[in-house]
Amino acid sequence: MTRWLVTGGAGFIGSNFVRLLLRERPDATVVNLDALTYAGNLENLRDVEQDLRYRFVRGDIADPLAWEAAALQGGGFDVLVHFAAETHVDRSIGDPFPFLRTNVLGTQAMLDFARRNGIARFVQVGTDEVYGTLGPDEPSFRTDSPILPNSPYAASKASADLLVRAAARTHGLEAVITRCSNNYGPFQFPEKFLPLMITNAMSDQSLPVYGDGMQVRDWLHVDDHNRAILAAAERGRPGGVYNIGGHDGERPNLVLLKELLAILGKPESLIRHVEDRKGHDRRYSIDASVARAELGWAPQVRLEDGLRATVEWYKSNEGWWRRVKSGAYREYYETMYSGRLRDAEGRR
Repeated sequence: MTRWLVTGGAGFIGSNFVRLLLRERPDATVVNLDALTYAGNLENLRDVEQDLRYRFVRGDIADPLAWEAAALQGGGFDVLVHFAAETHVDRSIGDPFPFLRTNVLGTQAMLDFARRNGIARFVQVGTDEVYGTLGPDEPSFRTDSPILPNSPYAASKASADLLVRAAARTHGLEAVITRCSNNYGPFQFPEKFLPLMITNAMSDQSLPVYGDGMQVRDWLHVDDHNRAILAAAERGRPGGVYNIGGHDGERPNLVLLKELLAILGKPESLIRHVEDRKGHDRRYSIDASVARAELGWAPQVRLEDGLRATVEWYKSNEGWWRRVKSGAYREYYETMYSGRLRDAEGRR
C-alpha cells in the first residue's frame, strides 16, 4: 500500500489527479489537504468521496495544525504531491501577498513537513511561466532555460521551485519538479481562459480577449499532465526537473478561441478585445524531451480532440459551472460537507 498526501486536491488539476490515482493505483490511499479557497470545490470529487482509500482534510498548508490533521488521517505518507497554490495571474497583479504566503511560505512549510515525517518523495507541481516569455522564433523552454518570471504569480512559483531545489541539495530530500504548460479539461475554474470562453459563449455573452489575442500558449490536457506527474512521482530522478507540454498544442489565443466558437456553433462577433494585461507574456512553448526520455511519458490527447471533449463536458455539466460562476458551489459544500469537514479537522 502506497500512502499519498495531495495538497490542493480539490482544485482543477489536483482533483483530476486524485481521481486518476485512485483509478490506476488500486494499492494507493490518498489524503487530500485543501484550504477550500475560492478555487477549491469538493463537488469536483463527489464521485470518489465514498472510496475508503480517500480522505479529505480541510486546512491551510502554511498552518501546522493542518499538517497534524493530515498526518492523523493518513497515518504517515510515502509520497507528497504539492498542487496547492494561488494561480491566477490577474489576481497576483492586484494583490501579490496571498501568492507569497501560499506559494512560497506554504511550500517551505510542506518541505519541512516532508523532511520531519520521512516522506520518501516530494513532487512540486510548477509552471512554465517561471521561464518568462519567448519571441516568435526562439526555441522552446528547456529544463535548463533561465528562470525569468514576469508576473507576481510566476515569481512566487519560481521561488517555490528554488526552495524545493534547496531542500533536495541541502537536506537530500527526494524531490522532483514538474513545469507544465497551460492546462485544460473538466472541472477547470471558469476564471481561466478556456472555461471562461466556453461558458460565456454558451450563454451568448461577450468573450474578453486581452490585446490582439495573439499570445501563444502550449495547451496540455489535464489527463496528460497528471499522467506525467504520476510518472515523475514513481520514476523521476531525485532532483530532476521535467517540463510537461501538450500534443500539437501551441496556438495563439485568438486562433484557439475561433476554433472553440466553431465547435460551439457560435459567432465570432462575441469576441471583444480589451486592454492587454500588464506585463503579459507573449509566448510559451515547451520542450518535453527530458520527460519523454527519463519518464517514458508522452502526451496522448490531441488538442482538437481534447477541445471537443472539454466542450462536451461543460455542456453536460452546466449545473456545475453555473454554481461556480454564481458562487452557490461554496454554499453547497459548506452545507453538504460541514459535518464531515468538522470531523476531519477534529473540531466541533
